[in-house]
This record gives sequence, structure tokens and C-alpha cells, in this order.
Amino acid sequence: MHRRSLVFLVLIALAAVPAFANHSWGGYHWARTSNPFTLKLYDNVDPVWESYLQTAVNDWNQSNILDYNIQWQSPLSTQRKCSSAAGVVEVCNLKYGQNGWLGIAGISISGSHITKGYTKLNDTYYAMAQYNTPPWRQLVVCQEIAHDFGLAHQDETFDNVNLGSCMDYTNDPDGGAGGASNNDPSNEHPNSHDYSQIQSIYQHLDSTTTIASVLNAIEQSLLRPATMPEILNNVDELGVAIRYDREGRATDFFKAVGFNSSTNEMDGELTHVFWAPDAPGSDRRFED
Repeated sequence: MHRRSLVFLVLIALAAVPAFANHSWGGYHWARTSNPFTLKLYDNVDPVWESYLQTAVNDWNQSNILDYNIQWQSPLSTQRKCSSAAGVVEVCNLKYGQNGWLGIAGISISGSHITKGYTKLNDTYYAMAQYNTPPWRQLVVCQEIAHDFGLAHQDETFDNVNLGSCMDYTNDPDGGAGGASNNDPSNEHPNSHDYSQIQSIYQHLDSTTTIASVLNAIEQSLLRPATMPEILNNVDELGVAIRYDREGRATDFFKAVGFNSSTNEMDGELTHVFWAPDAPGSDRRFED
């Protein structure tokens, strides 16, 4: 019988919440027996996204720990489902609808170890002039694939000066004139603190690995059990709202799926939503 792991989701949008000095995502990481390690990223995006994906991978691979290896035009699932496979990451794009999010990343975990990940890029909004720009596309894909290996946000306030990191939320991805400051940096790429955080997250080694080989990943993609419900197009199935932003929008949800006797903990689905600025679908309100 397959055991369901806790699944986390992160979406890019606008909400003002505190910054983080340490931006590890709960200490979750890929188990591996040596550094550096190679993590395969399966390309399920249209050509318009591929240059941004390549740039983001090149940026993160400047770390001396992580080596993202893109499997070009090698989808493991449909673009809508984008469910990935054990041991790898899949990146997809599609018009996912006016649901308020620009990008979303999800990881499945077993204990503190990531077992698979995915990123979705919502073309519904990138068809709009406000977001159909190279800086917005680059910021989002850079941030989302970083969640897939365990980074969280450095800052989640959108109208302050840019930190020069794609892990910093902003209204002005390319910085410069017209933003919070006339000389703030671009948030389209990682900064030194991001690379330091990768070092910190992956400084220890594990006795086993959760990273799959190419053939193993493909085999498991055909055999894997059903993933969490396709909740992204029906937010009412997210579970119980447990946190709200200052606008009264629910940002965190929890849905229990069962008790794991091996860890003596409740398995479930934790979803984290940041709503997009001034976009249709971003004004959803939820009742307790």
C-alpha cells in the first residue's frame, strides 16, 4: 500500500507578511549521500518559457551544492496535472484559470526529506499585459524551482525595496526607476544569501537518497499512486483555513488525510497561497 506524504504548495502573488532572516523551507531537503548532487528537472513547458527556465537553472547551478539537470521536452504527466514522479522535479505551464496565482510549487515529503517536486506557471495571467514581461516571468520561474529544493522566501512584503533576490516578493521585479526605490536591484535572480542558505540546508549528508535516476523516475511515473486532489482549480477543497492576510484572505490551509503509524504523526496537505496583485480571482474570501 502506498503511503501519502505531506504535501506543501507555494504560490506567487501579493500579500504583505513578515520577512525571514533564515529562508530554509522548514529544513526540508533532498536526501543524498554526497555533495554536489544532481537533481533532474523534467521540462513540460512551452517554448516561450524555456529560455527563462534555462536562465533560472543556470543561476541556481552557480551553487557548488546543487546541479539541476534539465530533461528538455520530457514531460512526466499532463501539463494540467503536473504531478511529477518520485525522485525528480517537473515544471509545467498552462492557462490554469483566474484563480489568483502566478506560479505554484509543491513538494512531497517523508520525514524531513523531499521525495518529489513540481512547479506550475499560470499562463492565464501571463497573457495579461501586467505580467507578460520578461522580469515577471524570470522572477516567478526562478523562485518556484527553488522551493522544489527547499528554499523559502527571504521577504514577503511586496512594496518595499528589492533585496536583489528572486526569493523576495516585489511589485517591481526588475527594480530601478518606478519601484519602491529608484535604485533598488532586480529580483530576477538569486543573491549571495540564497547560495549561503543552500550551503546551510545541505551541509550534512544522508545515508540514503531520495533522488531518482532517469529510468527509475520514468518507471515510477507510470506506477505512482494518485497524488493529492486537483485542488488548484477548486480552492474550496483546500481544507480548513488556518491563517489569513491583512486583507482577510485565507493564505494557509490544512487538510488531514490520515495517521502515519511509522512516524506517529498526522499526514496531510498543507497549502500556502499568496494572491496576485489586482488580478481577477485574487479577491477570494473564505469562511472558517
